Amino acid sequence: MQLVVDGKTHEVDVEEDMPLLWVLRDELNIKGVKYGCGVAACGACTVHIDGVAVRSCQTPVADVDGEVTTINGLGQPDALHAVQEAWIETQVAQCGYCQSGQIMQAASLLSDNPTPSDDEIDEAMSGNLCRCGTYPRIRAAVKLAATKVQGA
Repeated sequence: MQLVVDGKTHEVDVEEDMPLLWVLRDELNIKGVKYGCGVAACGACTVHIDGVAVRSCQTPVADVDGEVTTINGLGQPDALHAVQEAWIETQVAQCGYCQSGQIMQAASLLSDNPTPSDDEIDEAMSGNLCRCGTYPRIRAAVKLAATKVQGA
């Protein structure tokens, strides 16, 4: 089976029902994608397929029809994505475990809606859990990233 991940084409020999998460982590050694719950309830495993946020723990690899982008491939080769910049500037992370999924969800939101309201941010991010409770900083980072995206 062939997958395009972060701009690179990979051949993988796995069962078709293997979750994309395990293909990324175990077969391709992409460790930025995190395992959180395994039932698509926490968002730690969020990646993009053709720009749309999906939970890789519940996405069978055979269902992947498009390019996969992980946190490792989100920005440009020599530059961070606006959401990554905003995360750093607002010092969102505490433990950091959920952050790759949070960032991928926020990037997908801003791709669809570059000027989200607080309610729209809260709604879009509601499926991504943060055990440290950094939700106010997450919202602030998404708002800052929106201004960066608009200014680009």
